[in-house]
Amino acid sequence: MKKRGMTTMQIHQLTYAALYLAIAQALPFITGQIPEIGAMLCPMHIPALLCGFMCGWPWGLAVGFIAPLLRGVLFGMPVLFPTAVAMAFELSVYGGMAGWLYHVLPRKKWMIYVVLVIAMVAGRLVWGAVHLILAGLTGSEFTIALFLAGAVTNALPGIVLQLVLIPPLVMAMDRAGLSMN
Repeated sequence: MKKRGMTTMQIHQLTYAALYLAIAQALPFITGQIPEIGAMLCPMHIPALLCGFMCGWPWGLAVGFIAPLLRGVLFGMPVLFPTAVAMAFELSVYGGMAGWLYHVLPRKKWMIYVVLVIAMVAGRLVWGAVHLILAGLTGSEFTIALFLAGAVTNALPGIVLQLVLIPPLVMAMDRAGLSMN
């Protein structure tokens, strides 16, 4: 007979994924208090990446996709089209890639950086591709200069923050037994 209901692991993953989604909604309020670089810190990226690392790729993908769209609907930022739509695909790749790579690659401390960099590059490439598609659909322009400005130059503080913050957090959560991936 087939067992019904969710397992304890699935309940834990769902609970933590909900927590990461809530953090993705709240964190921009905190970073927004720093007018010069608040948005450049990419606050919603951190929970999506952490969710992938800790809960696994399906949860990271889901939280990454939902977070910007939900925040756009609830708070009007980011603007739903095209920003939140492009971010939804970007963050879903972040969470999905981080979770999948962290699961399949060896569990070495330095591999966390490898996984993080690959997920960040893949997510930014997807962000650019989605912006290019949306620009084509709306008849607007999306150049390589706009891609580099949006994916690299404007996001540089967030990239640095993610590289500094996420690996120690992942290591600490692993040591505490909080990883379900």
